[in-house]
This record gives sequence, structure tokens and C-alpha cells, in this order.
Amino acid sequence: MNWDDLRFLVVIGREGTLAGAARRLKVDQTTVARRLRALEDALGTPLFERSDGRWQPTTTGARVLERATRIEEDVAGLTRIADAGRPGIHGSVRITSVGAIIAEWLVPRLPDLYARHPGLDVALVGSNDNLNVARREADIAIRLARPETGDFVIRKLADVGFAVYAPAAGEPPDAWVCYDEDLAHTPEMRWLAPRLADSRVRLRSNGVETLTRAVAAGIGQAVLPCFIADANPNLTRQSGPEPVVTRELWLLIHPDAKQQPRVAAVAEWLAAQFAEHRPAFLGPP
Repeated sequence: MNWDDLRFLVVIGREGTLAGAARRLKVDQTTVARRLRALEDALGTPLFERSDGRWQPTTTGARVLERATRIEEDVAGLTRIADAGRPGIHGSVRITSVGAIIAEWLVPRLPDLYARHPGLDVALVGSNDNLNVARREADIAIRLARPETGDFVIRKLADVGFAVYAPAAGEPPDAWVCYDEDLAHTPEMRWLAPRLADSRVRLRSNGVETLTRAVAAGIGQAVLPCFIADANPNLTRQSGPEPVVTRELWLLIHPDAKQQPRVAAVAEWLAAQFAEHRPAFLGPP
């Protein structure tokens, strides 16, 4: 058995399609299919079956996938242990969060981090998906909810307020712009849902930046994070001084990654930055 084939197995299970696995692994789809066949031949049993356009693990495949996932996390742990033994604060740190925090808040503050630690470089992943720190998809995750499961070092960073905003100029629109169905589970969308029953939704998007621009353009009003919308001169708050929704912002690190000097340094810098600007996240009254 080629142990590297297990990595392909895990990604196929995670993505559900060969095309998705190929994109994640940065290889072509034919390579993914060939590696899966090689592993199935080595084990003497099918591991996946195709159903409704997706690859579902067989009974045996599910058991192999569970073990292979643990192996993947163990390998990532070995890498973190090795990294922790390297002296100095240098190298790459991978941070993931929702796009609004990455683009609107974190990027403008990175020069301060680089000035403190010139040997660092940062990889930013703006995503609504919960990338897994155990598998080294990210070293640090900043998430809008406290994790219910998982072995993490966690730290609360701030409370994030959300309020209703309209264009600063003219009459408030009688229509809304809001998240698409993929984000219907979020607290802000659950608050908004009953208010959309008799209203028109003129635009849906999965990005806060898009919704913010749509409100500024007069397309509709929206529920937006206060730390972005209050600072935008083209928007005005409609819902009063108190947030209509408040969410908690948490920092997550795998315990092994916390031992790496570069990850620890970035985590402490992030905590200090959020502490300094905590009132802006909740939204000034």
C-alpha cells in the first residue's frame, strides 16, 4: 500500500467528488481516480460508490476513511512538534476567518505585525467554511461561534454586534439585501427571516462586502456587522443604538500548534489587537 494514497482517500471523502478533490489536492481528476483505484486494489475492496453525482463511502470505506483521517491528523501533529523545536519567530502562519474580518479588519493591521516580527509571513484564507486546524488547513482560526467539539486552545476575542443599515443619502429602501440560502442558519439571518415575509429581497450574496456595497448603492437595507458598517460614511444605522444580534468571536488553535513560537506570537498579537478595538466590534451606541 502507498501511504500517500490515504491522503487522496481522505480528501475524496471530504469533498464528495473527484473534481473537488482534484482542486483541493492541486492535481488533475484522472490522478485522483487513479490513486483511488490503486488503494482499492491494494485493499481488495471498493471504498466508494457513486450516488446522485457524489462519491459516498461504502461500509468498509467509511471505516477505512475514519482511520485514515486519524492518520492525517497524527501526521499534522508530527509536523507541528518538529516546527515547535525551531528557534525564533519566522516562517508562515495560516489564518482563516470569514472574508469580512480578513479583508476589512485584519489586512490593514498586518504592517504592525510585520514590524514586530520581520521574519513572519502570513497566509490568509477568507472562507465561511470551518477549516480544520487539526489537519493543518489553518494554524489559527477566527470563528463567529464557540466550538462545541474538538481539541483546541480557544480564546474569546470580542462580541460582534449586527444592526440594520440603509444608505446614508435619501429615503431608506423598502427592500432588503441579505445572505443566500447557504448562510440561512446564521443568527443574523434567523433574526431577519420573519421580517422578510412581506418584503422584497432584491439581492442575495454570501459576502458581507457585497451586501455592504449594495446598501451603499441604494439597492436595499441589510443586517451588517457594526465594525464594518459604522465606519462606512455611505451607510446609516436604522435599528437604534443597540445591536439587533450579537455573536461571539473566538480564536482557535490546535494545542500542538500553540507550541510553535510563530503561531503563539501571531495569536498573542491578534488577541491584543481585538482587545484594543473591542468596542468597535460591538458597535458604539
